[in-house]
Amino acid sequence: MAEIQESKESLQESLQQVIALLHKHKLVEGLVHRQDMPNQPLVETIVHRQNLAELQKKLDELHPADVAYILEALPLEERLEVWDLVKAERDGDILLEVSDAVRQTLIADMDSEELLAAAEQLDTDELADLAHDLPKDVLQDLLESLDAGNRERLQSALSYPEDAVGALMDFDIVTIREDISLEVALRYLRRIGNLPDHTDKLFVVDRHDVLHGVLPLKRIVVSDPELGVDEVMADDAVVFHPEDKATDAAKAFERYDLVTAPVVDENNKLIGRLTVDTVMDFIREEAESDMLSLAGLSEDEDMFSSVWKAVQNRWTWLAVNLVTAFVASRVIGAFEGSIEKIVALAALMPIVAGIGGNSGNQTITMIVRGLALGQVASHNMKTLLKKEMGIALLNGLIWGSVLGVVAYLLYDNVALGVVMTAAMTMNLMLAAVMGVLIPLMMTKFGKDPAVGSSVLITAMTDSGGFFIFLGLASIVLL
Repeated sequence: MAEIQESKESLQESLQQVIALLHKHKLVEGLVHRQDMPNQPLVETIVHRQNLAELQKKLDELHPADVAYILEALPLEERLEVWDLVKAERDGDILLEVSDAVRQTLIADMDSEELLAAAEQLDTDELADLAHDLPKDVLQDLLESLDAGNRERLQSALSYPEDAVGALMDFDIVTIREDISLEVALRYLRRIGNLPDHTDKLFVVDRHDVLHGVLPLKRIVVSDPELGVDEVMADDAVVFHPEDKATDAAKAFERYDLVTAPVVDENNKLIGRLTVDTVMDFIREEAESDMLSLAGLSEDEDMFSSVWKAVQNRWTWLAVNLVTAFVASRVIGAFEGSIEKIVALAALMPIVAGIGGNSGNQTITMIVRGLALGQVASHNMKTLLKKEMGIALLNGLIWGSVLGVVAYLLYDNVALGVVMTAAMTMNLMLAAVMGVLIPLMMTKFGKDPAVGSSVLITAMTDSGGFFIFLGLASIVLL
């Protein structure tokens, strides 16, 4: 934990240093520009180069992932200024590390030759991650520059959806035959020299690349070198197909503590592998997407994007929210007479709606998480609904009673306290029901249950809470 905290502090320190160097660069150039001196253009050029050299040296010292973090934290103008200072041979690695939204701004600042040069530095599986953001002409030139094998691999990876295993698989694999000894396998590994990253096992195939099993490296180390590969290998390895959902693969990696896993076609022919770092990146991206989607935000929005683009990304759910707010206002308008007679209702009704919204969001978060993990299905839906309604009933009686007592003490009206307790309980029950049904219905119709769920549940608990509270007050108090 201490190492993680230290790394985080170091990254923040690097960001502040880059920002300071940018500000120093602008300040010094501004001062020089205002001076009236001989050979001023030459002096300005020299000062410009000196300042940028210091900043470029700092960037060269940083890991591509750290440079990506800094680029994401800078406004667009400063981001492009820093991006221009990054060495060309590092462009590809950094483009892979930045978010999709920031990547688009960087690519838009590059010409076709720069993009092609950056892409050519990457492996085939890395190109598959970047290809979707490249202009069509650059992608076509890139495909033509690859040899037949890599071109076929890249086209194969691009043919799968972004959330499929085939789009995430790595083609850098080490295979051996099952009819050799461990000693021969060791000599083969020594001859290879550098193994692909995250190699914890070798894939055992026949001459047609049909997968027969996997050989963990630790078994090679601890077993008798005279033993054959077929005697030591594991033939029950976790195997994926390129059409499998990446979310299912991520669950399997977590469940079985996998580092790598083979990917095979319908004939059990080995075509690639899935690695833990790729799976972790996918999980992180999905988590960020879900977090934004709950509030009705798009994952494509850059924090420092233009005002107009941000408005375009956000307007849909704001429009939905406007409609639901109008509905809630009409519910209140229907009880204007009751509110005029008992002014206390206007002060108390936001409490009922607000607590209901919070409770509903708690329920929705649990259900969306359960759906993502595959733990929620038709066989347990009734059980979940009963459980959430039980929680809502108990919370409603407890906190509704507390608020009822507070309402009585404030307004010296027992009936108002009873209405407050009943309305709170009923609205929490409504929140529980809708918190379960909204994500389930969205899933049933093929929609992402995380997208806009919090907006919808708030709309239901606001309108429902106002109607329940004001309706009960009109019946009981008037």
